[in-house]
Amino acid sequence: MSTPLLLEDFLKQKLPSSDRIHLRTSVLPTLLNSITSVAQCLRDSQDIQAAGSQNTSGDHQLNVDLATNDIIHAAIRTCPSIISASSEEDEGENAVQHNSNISPHDSTQEQYSVAFDPLDGSSIIPANWSVGTIIGIWDSSTALNQRASSKQVAAILGVLGPRTTAIVAIRLPSSPDSPLCFEVGLSSSTQDILVIRENVQFKSAEEVKTRYFAPANLRAAAQDAAYKKLIEHFIEKEYTLRYSGGLVPDVYHAFVKGHGVYVSPVTAKSKAKLRVLYEVAPIALIVECAGGRAVDPATGRDILEKEVRDVDDRSGLVCGTREEVDMVVRMLRGQ
Repeated sequence: MSTPLLLEDFLKQKLPSSDRIHLRTSVLPTLLNSITSVAQCLRDSQDIQAAGSQNTSGDHQLNVDLATNDIIHAAIRTCPSIISASSEEDEGENAVQHNSNISPHDSTQEQYSVAFDPLDGSSIIPANWSVGTIIGIWDSSTALNQRASSKQVAAILGVLGPRTTAIVAIRLPSSPDSPLCFEVGLSSSTQDILVIRENVQFKSAEEVKTRYFAPANLRAAAQDAAYKKLIEHFIEKEYTLRYSGGLVPDVYHAFVKGHGVYVSPVTAKSKAKLRVLYEVAPIALIVECAGGRAVDPATGRDILEKEVRDVDDRSGLVCGTREEVDMVVRMLRGQ
């Protein structure tokens, strides 16, 4: 069994040394280490309670939502090439106020905007289930009024469970046909970030032995005949249910197994819930870099073709292996 590569060595091999040096040596390591700190914060937080506040989307915040949000912002302030940042717990996108010991950034070099959900799955934290952190990295001083397909160049999907791991996707404009999608292991006992899977990819249909589905908002099946028919299809075809109620672990499971489809529908009574900037777009990039597809179930359009106009833009989500996503979209649209 081969020894896992350090992230630094892996990225040196995969990214040209003269290209994206800040992304390779500063942005990605800093954000991944912040996820390690988020996991440690969560493990040390024995008293999970309401903070008595709401974020701008109207969600009630927990004390750990605010604490983990501060951790990632603190990390971002150490990266001179991250020009702006926004979080699901913030009020809009803001310029980064870098630490006083950070040298001013040269505007002719790389400039990034980071958008993140520090603790996705707050509702299942009291049950001590796995939750996650989602981060999108944009090739611009702002993530707003940008098309994700061309400007979101990297994304991180971190799982905070018995282990802390993350899947990272990178797709650069200079090499759009050669994306990277890999998994790293994170530990609070060391600063080393190990690449534990160098190539995360969905399996071909011929390789799949067990088919998985994760149906979000199952109550909507009582409201929408097409969604109900889709659920019945999964059952009749003997798919295996893998749904925890947490977006990150449910999507991550598909990357681990090499197969799966996650469905967060939009119906007349169940409006779009997921935020494009903080949840849907980063996940869509990772899914595409792994050879899958991510679409808006209301329109059937690829998620990454959306232009993010506001931090509260919302969408449904169907993502996973291509053939399953195409089938789900057809059934939801009554075809």
